[in-house]
Amino acid sequence: MTDDIRQARMAQALAQRAHDLLISHSFAQQQIGYIHTFDLNFGEDVPQRTLLEVEIAASAKRQQQNTSHLKYIAKASSHLHQVIENVINKKREDLDNLYQEVVGIQDTVPTILDILAVKSASVSRLEPLVNDLPWLGRDLVSLVNLPQYRKQRGTSTAVKVDTPALALRYLGLENLQLVIPTFAMRHWMPHATEPFPLLKRKLRDLSMSTAIAARELAELQGVHPQQAFTLGMLLDLGKIAATRLYLRTFEAVWQNKVQIARDNNKKDLHTALLGLQPDALYLRNLLMYDSMQLSKQLIEKMGFRYLPFSAVMEQFALHYLPNSEPLADPLPLTQVLKQAQGYAQYLVLKENNLIEPDEVKIWFDYLDIGPDALDKLAKCSYQTLQLTIN
Repeated sequence: MTDDIRQARMAQALAQRAHDLLISHSFAQQQIGYIHTFDLNFGEDVPQRTLLEVEIAASAKRQQQNTSHLKYIAKASSHLHQVIENVINKKREDLDNLYQEVVGIQDTVPTILDILAVKSASVSRLEPLVNDLPWLGRDLVSLVNLPQYRKQRGTSTAVKVDTPALALRYLGLENLQLVIPTFAMRHWMPHATEPFPLLKRKLRDLSMSTAIAARELAELQGVHPQQAFTLGMLLDLGKIAATRLYLRTFEAVWQNKVQIARDNNKKDLHTALLGLQPDALYLRNLLMYDSMQLSKQLIEKMGFRYLPFSAVMEQFALHYLPNSEPLADPLPLTQVLKQAQGYAQYLVLKENNLIEPDEVKIWFDYLDIGPDALDKLAKCSYQTLQLTIN
């Protein structure tokens, strides 16, 4: 095996591990064969009384019944997910529904992002558009009224801001280039992700880290920082779509199958279905292998006029196809986004103690992130935008 192949396989394993962590820490541990130490017995065997023959027979029968029941549940889950996959594939063909209903994107948001990308941008051009998005206006007002920003404005201007128009003026265009993509992604996040309760927060944190890392790397590599930040924030839009689509589809198909089993008096099937929940591995695979294609479709649907994202997303979508080859000639923005996304995944793995020092070196070599870039990235804060409001 050549070094390049070994490096690529390790990179694939680390990317998968980072996606496992989106589901849950315990799921990620299971996927790499982590053994809980409290499951091990390092001392002497605990003396146990000898089982009677009748108890041995009863135990064997229970084991057989449990095995049969688990096989039945697995079969029910497999059938259920075949139906779910068919429904998801059909829904993915309806891009308008995916865009407007599943994710809930309003065309005003891409228009605002486009305006922020040009030199002629002004608060007066943004104001009527923000007024058409009540959720965005509320978020901007709440942001400006946070104690740290009221303090920044000084005692003479530390009055409470109560209109989006005034919030826009306090923030200014430079801050809005960071704030509005961030608030848009937060607005599109799924409201609930049970039985994966931390998934929403992890998706939000991953988007934030990717966007901030992209802006820092863009400054080093001569790429437009605002374009890098905006696309870094939008890059995992497909993960939001995939999560919403899967959880909604699972619930609808599951309820239908439970109703049919009950109506037809199929007690075993009904019992098996009641024990099913959304499948962690199925969702992980959607997030890892299908979401980038969804991101590409949704970002193209946004119809940006001034943000050059289509060609970049085309390259990303090709890169995430199964068994894809490394991009031969990536665009500068593509390279920045690949490195930023990889660094954000590294932060997730490091936070959860699921990456070793030798793996870190392989990962950064694969991403082609040099020492200067790593020094710059290590000094960044990835939890907040570090705004300055005058």
